[in-house]
Amino acid sequence: MTETVIVVGGGVAGMSAAHELAERGFRVRVFERQGLPGGKARSVSVPGTGTGGRADLPGEHGFRFFPRFYQHVIDTMRRVPVGGGRTAADNLVEASREELAAAGKRPFVMPAWFPRSLADLELMVHDHAQLREFGIPDDDLAFFAQRLWQLVTSCPERSQAEYERISWWQFCEADRRSAPFRTYFVEGLTRNLVAATPKTASTQVGGEVLTELIYATTRPGTSDDRLLNAPTNDAWLTPWLAHLRSLGVDYHLDAEVLGLGFDGSRITGVTVRRNGSETVEQADYYVAAVPVERMDRLLSPAMITADPVLGGIHTLAGDVHWMNGIQFYLGARVPVANGHVTYMDTPWALTSISQAQFWTGVDLARYGDGTVRDVLSVDISDWDTPGVLEWPDGKGGTRHKAAGACTKEEIAAEVWAQLQRSLNVDGTITLPDTIKRGWYLDGDITRADGRDADAEPLLVNRPGRWALRPDAHTAIANLFLAADYVRTNTNLATMEAANEAARRAVNGIIDASGASAPYCRIWTLYQPWLLAPLRWHDRRRFDIGLAWDPRPPLIVRVVLAVAHLAARLARAVGLSR
Repeated sequence: MTETVIVVGGGVAGMSAAHELAERGFRVRVFERQGLPGGKARSVSVPGTGTGGRADLPGEHGFRFFPRFYQHVIDTMRRVPVGGGRTAADNLVEASREELAAAGKRPFVMPAWFPRSLADLELMVHDHAQLREFGIPDDDLAFFAQRLWQLVTSCPERSQAEYERISWWQFCEADRRSAPFRTYFVEGLTRNLVAATPKTASTQVGGEVLTELIYATTRPGTSDDRLLNAPTNDAWLTPWLAHLRSLGVDYHLDAEVLGLGFDGSRITGVTVRRNGSETVEQADYYVAAVPVERMDRLLSPAMITADPVLGGIHTLAGDVHWMNGIQFYLGARVPVANGHVTYMDTPWALTSISQAQFWTGVDLARYGDGTVRDVLSVDISDWDTPGVLEWPDGKGGTRHKAAGACTKEEIAAEVWAQLQRSLNVDGTITLPDTIKRGWYLDGDITRADGRDADAEPLLVNRPGRWALRPDAHTAIANLFLAADYVRTNTNLATMEAANEAARRAVNGIIDASGASAPYCRIWTLYQPWLLAPLRWHDRRRFDIGLAWDPRPPLIVRVVLAVAHLAARLARAVGLSR
C-alpha cells in the first residue's frame, strides 16, 4: 500500500517536499493557508489596478534573487516544465552588474560575474579605485581584506565553534574602526544581506553569504545575480503547482492547519480549516513546512516533552525580522545597473531591482492603466531606524519615523525619498518624481493601533542559535520539519535553505518508511580547492586549541604555489586548444 504524507504549508519548502515525495511514489496532500502557492516567494496581482481590460499590476512580497550558490532550488526548477520544452530554470536571467549606492556619492558598479570582456576588466579597475570616494581609510580596507581572508581560510569546525557565536559587529571590531567603515562594511552589508543588525547577526552566516558571493565573481561561470524573466508566479510557481498536481499531489489553497494531534509518540492528524469548517486529516507521515513563528504556535507541551529539541523553536520564533517589498510603477525605464542596487547608507537598508530590463517577455503596457513601463522593486530591511523625512509629531513639532511606525503612504514617500538621495547625484536626476505612476506595499504589512504588523517576517540567525535549531527528522517518529530554521548547509533564511530542508525531511521519510527510493541530493557550499591546504592547516591548529594564524607554514605556501602554477598551465593548455 502506498504510504501517505501530509505537508503543512505550501510555500517553497512545502512544494519542494511534495515534489520530491511525489517523484518517489508517495501519496501527498498539501494544505496552504494562502490563496496563492509559494509562500513568501509568491507574486500577486494588485487588486483594482487594471483598467480598460488590462491586467492588474504585478506585486511581490519582495524581489527574487537567485545567487550562484543556490543549488538545491535550481535543481528543482530544472524539473518544473513551463512549456515548449523549457523548464522554470530556463526562465532565469543573468544580471551583468551590481551597484552600491550612497547619498551624495557616485555609485560603485562592479561586474556580477567573472570578467567576460575588456569592459568588465576596465570596470573592475575603475570602480575599485572609486571605492576610495566612499571615505573608507586605507587601513580599514586592509583590515576588511584580512577579515575576509580569515573567513575563507578558516576550517568549518572553527567557523561553527567560534564565528557562529559572535556577531558581525564583534568580528569586524566595529567600535575601533572609522565611521565610514561601520556604515558601509559593517552595517550596510549586514542589513542588506541578511536583514539584521550587525550586533545581532551571526558572523558565520553573514560571512558565508559574503564569501559565496565573492567566490561567484572570481571564477568563470554563470552570474552571481540571477532573476526571473517575469513575475514569480508566472515564471515559476504557477507552472510548478500545475506540475505537482500532474504528479498526483493533492494541493489545497485557502486551507489553514490549526493544530497537530499527538498521542504521546506519534502525530495522529492535523486540524484544517477550509471554507469556514474544520476537519481532521490523517496520514502516515507529516511534514511541517511552515515558518518558525507559525510552527511555534502548532507545538504542544506534550510534543516538546517527546522531543526537547523542539523547545528551541520558541526562542527562534523571537528571532524574526521584517524584510518586505514595495513596488514603484514608473512611466519610463530607470537608468540603473543591470542588476541589484544596494543603498549602503539608507536608514531603512534598501535594495532594489529595476524589473523591466529582465522581464523580457512581459509587455507592461498591458497592465494597470497602460502607462507603466518599469517596476522598481525595493526591499525594506530595517523597520526600526528613523528615516530622512520629517512628519508631524502631533504636538506642533516634527519627527523622523521608523518604517514600523509609518502609514503605508508614509512608507512609500519615505522609501522614494531615500532612493532619490542615493540615485540623484551630482546634478543627474536618475529618479525624477514625474515618472512615478503608483506603488504597492507588500500586503503582509497591516496597521493597527498606530503600529505596523508583518504577517510573514524573516528568521535572523543570531549568534549561538545553531544549538537551538532542530534537524529535519524529529524524535517524534512520523513528524519531519521542512523550513528555513532547520539545520542545513545553506544556513540562511532563504528559498535555498527551505528547499534543502525539504530534501532532508524527505530523506528522513524514506528511512522511516523503508521505501526503496533514492535519497534527495544534498549539496555543500562551494569552497575553492586552492584554499584547501590553508583550511587543513587551520584545522590542525583548531584541534590543539590554537587561534587562526594569518601566516601559513612554508609547506602550505609551496603547495599553494604549485597548485596555482598547475591551474595556470591547465588554463593555457585549454586556451591553446
